Amino acid sequence: MTIRRSTALAIIAAGLLPLSACSAGSLGSSSGGTSGSVSLSFLVDNGDQTVKTAEQLAKDFTAKNPGITIKVETHPAGSEGDNIVKTRLSTGDMSDVFMYNSGSLFQAIAPEKNLVPVDDQPFVANLDDNFKPTVTANGKLYGAPYGGFLGGGILYNKAVYSRLGLQVPKTWAEFMANNAKIKAGGVAPVIQTYQETWTSQLFVLADFHNVAAAQPDFADAYTKNQAKFATSAAARQGFEHLQQVHDAGYLNKDFASAKLPDGLKMLADGKGAQYPILSAVVSQLVADNPTAAQNVGLFAIPGDDAAKNGLTVWAPAGVYIPTSTTGDKLDAAKKFLAFVGSKDGCTSQGAAGAPTGPWAVKGCELPADVPQSIKDMQPYIDTPGASSLALEFLSPVKGPALEQITVEVGSGIRKAADGAKLYDEDVKKQAQQLGLQGW
Repeated sequence: MTIRRSTALAIIAAGLLPLSACSAGSLGSSSGGTSGSVSLSFLVDNGDQTVKTAEQLAKDFTAKNPGITIKVETHPAGSEGDNIVKTRLSTGDMSDVFMYNSGSLFQAIAPEKNLVPVDDQPFVANLDDNFKPTVTANGKLYGAPYGGFLGGGILYNKAVYSRLGLQVPKTWAEFMANNAKIKAGGVAPVIQTYQETWTSQLFVLADFHNVAAAQPDFADAYTKNQAKFATSAAARQGFEHLQQVHDAGYLNKDFASAKLPDGLKMLADGKGAQYPILSAVVSQLVADNPTAAQNVGLFAIPGDDAAKNGLTVWAPAGVYIPTSTTGDKLDAAKKFLAFVGSKDGCTSQGAAGAPTGPWAVKGCELPADVPQSIKDMQPYIDTPGASSLALEFLSPVKGPALEQITVEVGSGIRKAADGAKLYDEDVKKQAQQLGLQGW
């Protein structure tokens, strides 16, 4: 299966984000807005950090907008909560504003039918270009970003790099050359933790920026069944990289039995040099290994072309307004989305919890005390063309067996070409269930 944002949030609490063209202070007194007192309900999932962030946003927004109150409501996470959201939307009984997935999962709630578009609101101009398409349907944008980007890359021990005189690699050849020097230095070059199978997928999923750089139309062609992992040289490389690091003997000896906490400790202690993983785990890394805040950095999965190297990112969730919200409540709800997508919204969410990646709004800066690995993501976001959305935000085609396949390839049980072909078969049934044309 692919790594959805809900998976990442289950791994480690996330909550952060945004900026707008208008200051939040001016929004509370704009003419033509709410009259008298308005109360909004705000529905989020019941994750501890999600609720904490929602409550902080509600507190800070209402302090600037005294005529509006916000009550945070919760629903269970996972499929149960997903069904609740879809049912409440279909019956017209949704909260005044709510938080939900972006990307292909957002498309599943029929935004054109169920949501109020906000693309005419000033704050939209400042949304990051990677985020906008994840909350857009047929040219209309519907959401403000709730949280920060997650990065799929390689966490690395900076002390090991320094001791061995290594530079951050931008090509796969440079990465493999580093691996040879690291192994010669008595350190496991690449950490893998296959006892938790989801962690095996990063060489494939986080390589998508390189795929898109080499084949810009891959996501669209893939959705139409006109491109496949097995027949696209660029897409197949993720599987090939998994095989190569295994066959070269660059993995930690306990890769088959190790779990995420084991991998994080190995990285922090310098017993392993590099760990392909989501930035969502950085909070856990630092909580368990405080020195890792400054001693562990992050770089993007290297590809073939150093000039095109960049970071694959997972977009934050969105905050949306259902069509059942009308009148003064609708005016107040739009103000709230503008606040969520503002510099003040960034500050508010950052006060609720440490960011797991850069904000999805231009101009919002990360706090100075975030871990180095989170800071390392920012240049990729700031540099045009240096970041790309993960495939799952560009295509609804996903297969449930990817993590089992990548474990097999990464363990030497299955060859890369066979793994890519098997994954192409894995996604076929799901694409047919979605009724996609061409399948």
